[in-house]
Amino acid sequence: MSAQKLDRILTAYRIGDPAGAHPIFDATGSKLWPGRWNTNVSPMIYTSEHYSAAMLEKLVHGNGHMPPNQHWIEITIPPGVSYEILSTAHYPGWDAEDCLVSKAYGEAWQKSKRSLLLIVPSVVARMERNLLINDSHPEVHQITRSLHQPIWWDKRLFSAPFAPPAAAAATTRRAKP
Repeated sequence: MSAQKLDRILTAYRIGDPAGAHPIFDATGSKLWPGRWNTNVSPMIYTSEHYSAAMLEKLVHGNGHMPPNQHWIEITIPPGVSYEILSTAHYPGWDAEDCLVSKAYGEAWQKSKRSLLLIVPSVVARMERNLLINDSHPEVHQITRSLHQPIWWDKRLFSAPFAPPAAAAATTRRAKP
């Protein structure tokens, strides 16, 4: 696959702890705890194209628990930088649980430095896209990011599954006269 030149501004979002061991806009976490698209020798910055997708990705990886002090940043990617979009039809198994196909592709992409961005589908929300940033690419300094802001999580995301009230359940079981 060959790199293309971006013809528009892209916006991406990332969530993290600004008081944590690593800055929010940093690939160290992916080196210590590799994700779907990388190994420990091919770190990259995982971002999402939309704020809501970034939240969903964070929820999935949090296993039902959210680390404290989570903040978000908006990342602006200018026109003219290099990118490529993964064609999932050419890489069967990219979404497999073992991540063998996606890790191999991501590691080769990161090491080759053939583009700043790799645009891939989100596994948790297939209509959404994640933008992977190769922070060892020479164009990385063209990216800007906002100041971090706190996330306000809706408590319903962490509550027990919905169960209908007893009265409503009794009404639905009532026999017809």
